[in-house]
Amino acid sequence: MNIAIVIAGGSGSRMNNEIPKQFIHIYDKPILIYTLEGFEKHPEIDAIEVVCLDGWQDILKAYAKQFHINKLKWVVTGGNTGQESIRNGVDNLAGVCSDKDIIIIHDGIRPMVDMAVLSDVIVTAKRHGNAVTSLPYNEQIFKVNDEYTTKEYIPRETLRRVSTPQAYEYGKLKWAYKEAFDRKIGIYGSSYTNTMMVDLGEMLYFAAGSEKNIKLTTPDDLETFKAYLRSQKEER
Repeated sequence: MNIAIVIAGGSGSRMNNEIPKQFIHIYDKPILIYTLEGFEKHPEIDAIEVVCLDGWQDILKAYAKQFHINKLKWVVTGGNTGQESIRNGVDNLAGVCSDKDIIIIHDGIRPMVDMAVLSDVIVTAKRHGNAVTSLPYNEQIFKVNDEYTTKEYIPRETLRRVSTPQAYEYGKLKWAYKEAFDRKIGIYGSSYTNTMMVDLGEMLYFAAGSEKNIKLTTPDDLETFKAYLRSQKEER
């Protein structure tokens, strides 16, 4: 099976909105539903699990019914951190998944899920055991010497930008979250599944990415998303 875990456990304070950002409506539809529609439409996704902000579980289920997200099988309560939320989602699938099943992890506030990217992530994960969406880095990167100066840069040819979707065999994912929380490594701050895997010594494999795959964290990002939706409508 190929199962998507969509992470929607955050409150979104940088959006300056009383409503959690994943539930903000854009053209009469919550952001999270746009995200789920991408997985609903993909023929290789067998089921969806959402890790949801506590208190919003029933609202999510109502939206899923309204917008025909029929692949949604589980709604799990999020944790206090992003890594706790992902672990909750992984643990909930114990007894459901075999070790070789592919689990695709994705941010609920990345609503522009590219079908070709999702396909490549699945193919790469089946071939290598994991896959991380990536793109070349096109800007120059300099290391900070002090607050105002630098004298060292990192060649951009050695860098890749990574995001979600990313995918892992369930057996490896289950092992990694237990190991990381037991050893208390790769679970703090901005850590995510990919960085945790590297902290545990795992080799990661790059899959295709898309410039459209933006993360909606600020009001400006919402305007970008609206512009994209308008352009899609005009093309039809």
